[in-house]
Amino acid sequence: MNPMNEPRTSPFGRLAAAVLLGGLAACDVIPPPQEDATRYYVLSAGPAQAASPAQGAARVGLKSVKLEGYLRRREMVVRTGANEVAFRDYRRWAEPLESAVARELTAGMLASPSVAQVYAEPFLSGQERDYDVSVEITRLEGDAQSGRFAASLSAVVVISTAGDSPRVVAHRVFTAPAAAWDGSNYDQLAALLSRDVAELAKAIVADLPPRG
Repeated sequence: MNPMNEPRTSPFGRLAAAVLLGGLAACDVIPPPQEDATRYYVLSAGPAQAASPAQGAARVGLKSVKLEGYLRRREMVVRTGANEVAFRDYRRWAEPLESAVARELTAGMLASPSVAQVYAEPFLSGQERDYDVSVEITRLEGDAQSGRFAASLSAVVVISTAGDSPRVVAHRVFTAPAAAWDGSNYDQLAALLSRDVAELAKAIVADLPPRG
């Protein structure tokens, strides 16, 4: 063929072809996997040794453990103002907090010789109880107000007699002493809140009336 008769490619056409080939090559490049930045934490005060019950130790029913609505989530919560909270998307509880608090309260109460047994609702036939305990957690979070960082736990505890005609025998608002937190170590925050739950268990045991 006469070279004079060959079709000519314009500079624009050559540029478009180069861009197309470059795009096709880019499609074969797989981005490197990114490490998941999420970290998970447990509420645990450590292994608790059940005490040998004393004579006349109480049989307790843990009737309910409820959390304020904003706490019923996996993200850890940090209070940043009187009416403002922040949810830490990449710092999460490894299990539902209701279950974790109930487990730690049970272990904490059984560590006292004043408690013979702790049953969880729904109560089974044959699980005789002297007292029922209801707990509402109103704070279980980090506190970052005014540039000061602390662990914060508050709860309302109601203790009543068991049976068909329950009678309230104790009612208290429990607030754990503020424990300093560095504001960035969430493992430390989980440990501080675990210690607070253990102290809540001790307060519940202290409020149990002596059996007659």
